[in-house]
Order: sequence, then C-alpha cells, then structure tokens
Amino acid sequence: MATPEAMAEGFDLRTLPPAFYEDPYPVYRLLRERWPVRRLPDGALFLTRWADLDQVYRDSRTFTSDKHAEFAPKFGATPLYEHHTTSLVFNDAPLHGRVRRLITGALTPRAIAGMEPALTALVDRLLDAMAARGEADLIEDFAAAIPVEVIGTLLGVPPEERGPLRGWSLAILGALEPALTPEAAARGNAAVSEFLAYLRGLVARRRAAPGDPATDVLTRLIAGEADGTRLSEAELLHNCIFLLNAGHETTTNLIGNGLEALLRFPAERARLLAEPGLIGSAVEEVLRFESSNQLGNRGVAADCEIGGVAVPAGTRLTLCIGAANRDPAHVADPERFDIARHPNRHLAFAAGPHQCAGLALARLEGRVAIGRFLARFPGYALAGPPVRGGRARFRGFLHLPARLG
Repeated sequence: MATPEAMAEGFDLRTLPPAFYEDPYPVYRLLRERWPVRRLPDGALFLTRWADLDQVYRDSRTFTSDKHAEFAPKFGATPLYEHHTTSLVFNDAPLHGRVRRLITGALTPRAIAGMEPALTALVDRLLDAMAARGEADLIEDFAAAIPVEVIGTLLGVPPEERGPLRGWSLAILGALEPALTPEAAARGNAAVSEFLAYLRGLVARRRAAPGDPATDVLTRLIAGEADGTRLSEAELLHNCIFLLNAGHETTTNLIGNGLEALLRFPAERARLLAEPGLIGSAVEEVLRFESSNQLGNRGVAADCEIGGVAVPAGTRLTLCIGAANRDPAHVADPERFDIARHPNRHLAFAAGPHQCAGLALARLEGRVAIGRFLARFPGYALAGPPVRGGRARFRGFLHLPARLG
C-alpha cells in the first residue's frame, strides 16, 4: 500500500493510487511543508499554501481562467471542449462578467430567502420517504436529490423531465479529472450532446412562454442584459449546463460529507444536537474540512512570483483547495473538526472575481438539509462501508448507507 511519504515524493495527479482518494490530507500536508510550489511531471505547478492560492485567486490579470489552450489537447474538437471553453468558470472577461451578472441577478438574497420554504418542503418529503424504510443511502436517497431539484427549479425544468440531469452532470464533470480515460471521455461527450439537445427544446418553450426573470435563471439568460447585450445560442446553452454542474455535485458532496463527518466526530454531532443554532458554522466547517471541490486551475498570463518562486508566463497552475483549507499558517489547529470555529475563512468557494456565484444558495441547501436530517434522525449510524467517489477534483461519496434509528 502506498504511504503518504511515497505518494508525496512521487506526486503525480495523473497516477494517483486508491489510498490517496480515501484520505489525501496527509499527502497534502507533506507537500505543503516540503514542496509548497511543486512542479508536476507534466510541467504544471501544484500549490498547497493558503497565501499562494489567495494571491492567485485575487489577481485575474496575472492568472487567467481561460482554458482554450489547455483543453485543446485534452479534449480535441469534441462537445466536451466546446462546453468547457464556453462556460463562465473557464473564461475571463468579458464572457465571464456577462454571464455572472445574469446569474447573480436571479440569486439575490431576497430570491434565495424566498426559496427556503420550498427547499424545506422538499427535504421533509425526502426525510418522510426514508423514515418509512428505516434505512437509506444518504447520497442516492437524500444528498443527490436536493440540488438536482433546486437547480431544476431555477432553470424551470419540469419535474418529470429531471431524471437524466444527475447522470449528465456526473459524466461531464468526471471528464475534468486530471487523468481522462477513453471511457470517461465518451461518457462526457455523450452527456454534453444529449443535454444540449434537451436544452434546445427547453429554451424554445421558454422563449414562447417566459418565466419571472426575478427567479427564473433561464428567462434571465435568454433576455440578456439591460443594454440589449445577449448571449449567443452556444453561450446560453452551455452556461445552462454549467449551472447544473456547478450546483449539483458540489452541493451533493457538501451534504454527504457533512453527514459523514458528524458520524466520524460524535462529540461534534452531540454538540450540534444540543445547539442547533450552530448549523450555519457547522456547514462552514464542513466546507473547510472536507471541501467538495478540492482542486482549481489557472494559467499564468505574465511572468510573476509565487511563494518566492519565479513563474514564467504560460505555466499551468493547480490550486489545492483541500490543502490550503488546512494550512496551519492560516487556520489554528486545522486537523480538528470544530463546528463552532470562528473565524472560518476558507476557499471552498474560491475567492476573487471567480468566487462561486451560487455560494449563498449552496449554504442554504447545506443548512436546511443537514439541520433537518439531524433533528429527524439524531441516532443515525452507518449500515455498511461508505463508498468514495474516487475523484481527485471533487471529494464526496457515491454511497453512504445508513440506519436511521
């Protein structure tokens, strides 16, 4: 079995052993302590310190999010390439700003507060269904069901048409892993093509019968900005796909990781049961301690220095959020899971101009889902071994079997 020392010594994101996916944090700690600006075999730099990630996230002039050059050899002329180079997360201004403004216009604090009653009703229906059985897979039956419904509602996808959404999202995001197999590429390309075909019909229906632009993201994206600037058809469709992907797996992982962490740290679970008002800070600690999104990427647009290392333009960067969120130079006692931690500035939603536009919605979903689950099933326990997702970029579970008590 590969040891943390051996994995850190020969660290390569393209050839990670199974032990890494189970617990990457000892490897991250060694990299952060010994090689905080680590050159990978493919020439990219792997960053693990909080200060270095914060520098990169906040300087969008020096560090670019545009992935056209990086993704061309990885994906070729495929639907995956078209999708990932058109969505706002892998673009700089002006596309990033245009799409982000349209999305955030429908995710105002007032709009998100208005979503809470429907979200609570959805969570309670899922809890009722699980209670009737006495046991459940906390991912399939609960965590994964919530964000699909929430994003489906934001885009106005009829409930009876939401069945394929999760599978499409998993396949598309799976193709972003550092090592892309032919099978994963084929699944991702098929998912993009099928999703686009579905969205063309949905957009046509919405053009014919617009929704309320204050709450309907798709209507806002179709209408464009107040000055008449509109997204192209490709920009519109691919950013609808991005919205599902951005809000689906990461939120599923937030809920699943939170429920698993409370099992692993029973004293903190008891504390939260005794003080349910700590649910907000508990969600923040889950985001820090087990970040749903472990890795980010940037390109270097101009010669610069990172952590005392000269970095030439053209260098690719991998930003290790999971390592930075446990950096003792930034976080006191970072290996301790503390649901009342304060302050708790983490990078689970990135930072700077590309900070997650849906962070307030993700936090709401985490608070409602974890808080109401724990109140309903305070004695829940594992009913079998958890199954990790086996991904370096997105950390979560495929299955989390539980007895509900």
